[in-house]
Amino acid sequence: MPYEAPGAPADTSRTRRTGNPWVVLAIVVTATFMQLVDVSIVNVAIPSIRRELSASYAEVQLVLVLYQLAFASTLITAGRLGDLYGRRRLFVIGMAGFVLSSVVCGAAPSAVVLIAARFVQGLFAGAMFPQVLSIIQVTFPPEQRGRAFGAVGAVIGVATVVGPLLGGVLIALDLFGTDWRAIFYVNVPVGLAALAGAWWKLGESKVPRAERLDVPGAILITLGVGLLVFPLTVGRELGWPLWVAALLLAAVAVLAWFTTYERRRTERDDSPLLRMTLFDDRAFTVGLVVTLVFFLGVPAFFFSLSLYLQVGLGFSALASGLTTFPFAVGSGVASAVSDRVTRRLGTGVLAVGASILVGGMLALLGVVHVVGPDLQSWQVWPVLIVAGTGLGLFVAPLTNVVLAGIRSAGAGSASGVFATAQRVGGALGVAAIGIVLALPSGGADQLGPDGFTAAYQRALAYEAGVFAVALVLVLCALPRSNPSAANRSGG
Repeated sequence: MPYEAPGAPADTSRTRRTGNPWVVLAIVVTATFMQLVDVSIVNVAIPSIRRELSASYAEVQLVLVLYQLAFASTLITAGRLGDLYGRRRLFVIGMAGFVLSSVVCGAAPSAVVLIAARFVQGLFAGAMFPQVLSIIQVTFPPEQRGRAFGAVGAVIGVATVVGPLLGGVLIALDLFGTDWRAIFYVNVPVGLAALAGAWWKLGESKVPRAERLDVPGAILITLGVGLLVFPLTVGRELGWPLWVAALLLAAVAVLAWFTTYERRRTERDDSPLLRMTLFDDRAFTVGLVVTLVFFLGVPAFFFSLSLYLQVGLGFSALASGLTTFPFAVGSGVASAVSDRVTRRLGTGVLAVGASILVGGMLALLGVVHVVGPDLQSWQVWPVLIVAGTGLGLFVAPLTNVVLAGIRSAGAGSASGVFATAQRVGGALGVAAIGIVLALPSGGADQLGPDGFTAAYQRALAYEAGVFAVALVLVLCALPRSNPSAANRSGG
């Protein structure tokens, strides 16, 4: 039977189901794709944004940073709000706000307006994302949950790669003279379609027992995650000044305060924002650590590869996106079959995926070492397909492995914590890869092709090491189980 933490409320989430659950899945993964694409798609538009809006590098940095900051710091609170007031309601509010803020981003007359709109866009994205995992948890029958989470994992893997490619295509097409603005306007028709589908096809679910939002807990976790993510995101560009270290120390203190506060509220059964008994489930707790470690490598890989191709080797944004696209193909195909593999191997599928990724990173390191600055796209395509396969076999089952034992009454809180671990891991990884690359303060282009090739080889060694650590954690710490079988036994 699935895990229910001692002292947790009974799993009596009220759910109104509507329509085919696979239609529901299509609606929520569309939202997931949009949110994650918007993390990376702006990177390729930076030159155009700076030129048209006369934006400084600091302003462009805020366009990138504030979206991720708002997204990450909202997740846990939004997940709990979905539990209390309705996951469908929070999803619809998040989607509507995301579409409207995308319009403002696209029409922004100045850098200040664009910065503010991106922050708001991140808030609404953060409101949506945990609802996606929660809706799947309470909508799908247990025996189908693994396939549904596999689809989400596929979308995560593909969206991470496709963002720069899609941005490059839209800017190259310059539809109706919109240039970079098209990367935001494209959210509008997709978002409206998903919003209409959510309005008509999503069932509502929430915890039926009257509970109130833990406002002090929400303030503490928002502040703590914000103090952690912001310096990690801007520190590399600013050369790691002392105030960045001060903010990181403050984040540790605030998060420790939050943990103590939530533990006391949990002991009193006083409607905590995060019921700490969730962490009594070893698969959930170890799975969060595995998630954090694994995501130290994923965004860092795409960041360093894009930087190497575009700055080090002079590829255009479109050429860079086409070079990395085979990774998305491998990830998508592997994600599609991951549930079938999980049913046979259980959590061992994560070990297979991590092993393939380690091999892929080392193989790519070998190709870059042999070919050097004369690298051509076709030379890395086979390796990227293999590496993408590893990602698909890891990320797609990971959600189900971590959340398999969580009752639906706590689905929102657990989903918010899981998503936060991904975002924090990604921010830490990108900060770490900046240190590994050791880019000169005057700009990455000062390295030249030879220097950047040497730096990128260090980055690949780092990424292989991170995925190797994730592999060791899976083999040595994660409980051996079959989440698909566990779901079939009673969800």
